[in-house]
Amino acid sequence: MGEATAEDAGLRLIAEMHAARERGDGHGAVLAELEYQALGCEMIGSPLYGHILRNAASDAAARGITWKVLRDRTDDPPFTALALRLLAAVHRIVLTGGAPGLARHYPSAGGSAGMDGAWEAFRQVLLSRTDEVAAGTRRPCQTNEPGRAAALVGGFLSVAALTGLPLRVLEVGASAGLNLRWDHFRYVSGDLSWGPTDSPVVFDDVYESAPPLDVAARVDERRGCDPRPQDPGDEDTRLNLMASAWPDQLERFRALEGALLVAARVPAVVDVADGPAWLEAQLAQPRAGMATVVYHSIVMQYLSDEGRARMHHVVMEAAARATVEAPLAWLSFEPGGGGRAHVTLGTWPGGERQLVATAGYHGRPVNWLAKPGADAAGGGFY
Repeated sequence: MGEATAEDAGLRLIAEMHAARERGDGHGAVLAELEYQALGCEMIGSPLYGHILRNAASDAAARGITWKVLRDRTDDPPFTALALRLLAAVHRIVLTGGAPGLARHYPSAGGSAGMDGAWEAFRQVLLSRTDEVAAGTRRPCQTNEPGRAAALVGGFLSVAALTGLPLRVLEVGASAGLNLRWDHFRYVSGDLSWGPTDSPVVFDDVYESAPPLDVAARVDERRGCDPRPQDPGDEDTRLNLMASAWPDQLERFRALEGALLVAARVPAVVDVADGPAWLEAQLAQPRAGMATVVYHSIVMQYLSDEGRARMHHVVMEAAARATVEAPLAWLSFEPGGGGRAHVTLGTWPGGERQLVATAGYHGRPVNWLAKPGADAAGGGFY
């Protein structure tokens, strides 16, 4: 399926989800959700999950075991990733040794990602552990994708280069706060590299065009917020995060394992808070001697229209108060066109938000668009 055709199919399935909900057809909404996520998995490199979800949609259409597992979830708010919660509930069972037949198809558990027999093994888990899987789908989709740091790092380093100041980083929707430790990961592109050489998280061969990796930068303060923050030091939390990774994407899986090791030794506070309200408090007074960077990745879709508008208002009000001694930046990684995320960056005083990179939704590949030596963030520091 071509990229444009796939996007058209995705838009059609979103319309079907909305229409089914409006007519009170929970069954139809679940089918459209399963098909939509199957398409998404296929587009961004998980043929195994695409295959499983295609079969799950057919099974649910026939009101089989998939529908039995999901039928109590039809009142869940839209775009809360029901299909991914189903996959994570089963992956958790695999990772804890409870589904050896399916583990043979999951590289994350030492298997190989062959399609032959994968759906039948997945279905068997639904049949044999129906109540456990159904309970697992009640857990929120609380992923934390370290791979996105490979795209965000260019924004942080651009701010450091523009301001010459240490960074104060504030992440909205931080989950377990793994990307609050972005400066403890290593980034490599050809002869260029940035970050500690002994980091267990290394992003190599991810750049189509690399960001400025020859910049000195230091984080002096890191803090985040999330409505349901996850504690990376808790074993159950770590298992949930690992279960949310896609089993046939081992690079993502290993990066997550490494990021959890980093989190165990690098402290970071993640407050229980609503993003816009939290930001308003954090940005109430400019912080002299630091460049404050507000950032988020795949967060805006989970805010209401009112929440997105308020967040924009809060940041723009803070931007108006920014000074050369207390500058502000806004760095975002959010869905764009063509199956890629758009990385945008604005710096103040005197700046505006600009597109500086595109990336895969999980980070890889990254195409840094800003030219070396240019004022990539549109800032007014020079």
